[in-house]
Amino acid sequence: MASMAAAHEPGIRSPGSIPLIADALVPESIFAPDRGGCGDDSGDECFEDGDMMNGELEDRGVDFTNKLALVSPNGEQYDSLLRQLRDRMEEGCGETIYVVGMGSDGSDWGLDEKDMEASAATVRSMCEQVDADLITLRERSEAAGLVRDYLIRRRVGELDFLEVRVAVVGNVDAGKSTLLGVLTHGELDNGRGFARQKLFRHKHEMESGRTSSVGNDILGFDQEGQVVNKPDSHGGSLDWTKICEKSSKVITFIDLAGHEKYLKTTVFGMTGHLPDFCMLMVGSNAGIVGMTKEHLGLALALNVPVFVVVTKIDMCPANILQETLKLLQRLLKSPGCRKIPVLVQNKDDVIVTASNFSSERMCPIFQISNVSGENMDMLKMFLNLLSSRTSYRDDQPAEFQIDDTYSVPGVGTVVSGTTLRGLIRLNDTMLLGPDPLGSFIPIAVKSIHRKRMPVKEVRGGQTASFALKKIKRSSIRKGMVMVSPRLCPQATWEFEAEILVLHHPTTISPRYQAMVHCGSIRQTATILSMNRDCLRTGDKASVHFRFIKTPEYLHCDQRLVFREGRTKAVGTITKLLQSTNNLPSNSKPPQIKMQSTKKAPPRREDGTTAAADEAATIAQSAAPNGTQPPKSGGGSRRRGGQRHKGKGQNSSTNSTAAPSSGTGGS
Repeated sequence: MASMAAAHEPGIRSPGSIPLIADALVPESIFAPDRGGCGDDSGDECFEDGDMMNGELEDRGVDFTNKLALVSPNGEQYDSLLRQLRDRMEEGCGETIYVVGMGSDGSDWGLDEKDMEASAATVRSMCEQVDADLITLRERSEAAGLVRDYLIRRRVGELDFLEVRVAVVGNVDAGKSTLLGVLTHGELDNGRGFARQKLFRHKHEMESGRTSSVGNDILGFDQEGQVVNKPDSHGGSLDWTKICEKSSKVITFIDLAGHEKYLKTTVFGMTGHLPDFCMLMVGSNAGIVGMTKEHLGLALALNVPVFVVVTKIDMCPANILQETLKLLQRLLKSPGCRKIPVLVQNKDDVIVTASNFSSERMCPIFQISNVSGENMDMLKMFLNLLSSRTSYRDDQPAEFQIDDTYSVPGVGTVVSGTTLRGLIRLNDTMLLGPDPLGSFIPIAVKSIHRKRMPVKEVRGGQTASFALKKIKRSSIRKGMVMVSPRLCPQATWEFEAEILVLHHPTTISPRYQAMVHCGSIRQTATILSMNRDCLRTGDKASVHFRFIKTPEYLHCDQRLVFREGRTKAVGTITKLLQSTNNLPSNSKPPQIKMQSTKKAPPRREDGTTAAADEAATIAQSAAPNGTQPPKSGGGSRRRGGQRHKGKGQNSSTNSTAAPSSGTGGS
């Protein structure tokens, strides 16, 4: 969010020895966000007199540092203010928090009643100009009068809504599915797993109480910030279409698995579903155990801002809760995280933390109970104030990554996923691929749904489902993309990446194989070479990878996670090495040649084709053993040799017919 809320909040609690939010980190005002030094590393502009203009160019007509700038602006000043508001709304993907009555020119904060009304009228008029709603978040008294915080949110059509994706992670039994059940269905839990039953997708999940798949749940907010989810009175299920029609903003929760054996699914959910934020759940009675640190490390590696929710505070003794919070703060402040933990205890804290959350340094901590509903309203308010981090431009060539496929009776093949950039309309022709040979095929989009609601178009950063014409579900796999023909896409077999090894029991050297997660791609890759002899835990290196099975569509600067067993590494793709032909170069033709030279002596002198070889192999296996001259070494060895030879010839014929299914190593 393009936030510029107050840094020096009287209401904010800083637990233990945590300093108040650093001046350099949190801007103080919408107009000139800092009182003093320019030591910030965020790339914002810094002016000679110490004022930092939050990345905005200073307009000659307006002194943005003055709290009276909004009171009675002339035409030129009004245009400057309007331009500033448009920029900030674009930066916050359609919404921003606007603070009235605070300047950073050294004067006391606050305006008297008359000036506040004049400033509010100016802001209201600007909102009408940019077609946005103005919602008052809070009003407070400062030294010189009143200060008000407003939420300005772009108006959306009936079939459109702002979308924010939040991944929910944490250890087993931290209460992830239960919290989502309480948030989305509006009913408190009974402490016996009542709330989570509504979210499970599989029978074994209901029996064990453990999520094993990536679940999707939605929470809708109207223009006033009120929750619009109303479960059906009969079955208790949610009508997603009604929720989306009434909502101006929809939070999509990606419910991930906490158990260690489902880590593959959790990594796919974090990379393939592109969450804007990550909600880390910690059970107050259990503390930071099991997969909590793994999931936090994964979110940090993928640069996803994290906020923490401590659950079960109704059943946890006070001393255990304090111990858990102390450990959590120590973990967040450790050199690996370098976050600023802030305990959220009232609505003022919610507004300040939500305003500055996109800085990625701040980490709000909520303490909630799913049984008593304590502090649940603060969590809902915080979710309503979050804004999407993915900005989009309609003029870019469209790109859509597929993370699931379905076969719907009467509709045909349906793919779901996330639009990465651009604009996709109904009946557009896109290129789908890459297939196992690395080629892309043109395909028409028959219908588009967002959250089960039919729409005419989708933009970058939105999730959607497409019904496709004339293609079987079996020919589509997770990791494929649909791109605009303007991009002229090419599939990649090999790529170079800069990786950091987070954990490995021994050493990693060339020819090591592991699973690479990159967006919705999930495939094993081999290390061909690297700029060091071997890699151990904590090492950084530039590594040359090659996919084992099929080529993939990749970009430079994409984040990847590399895992195998307990080994984990993260990195960024630095260079794509396009293969010259569509076949993998790991040597099927050389193998055929080697096999034919090896088996030349026992076979006929004339050069035979693959079909003749196959016929010879069949005849050979049908004939008795005596048809071939015996070798010196006993009958059993001879038969073993024949069996081996038959296998070798079969594999050579198979690899001729289908180069991608050979059995030999590279």
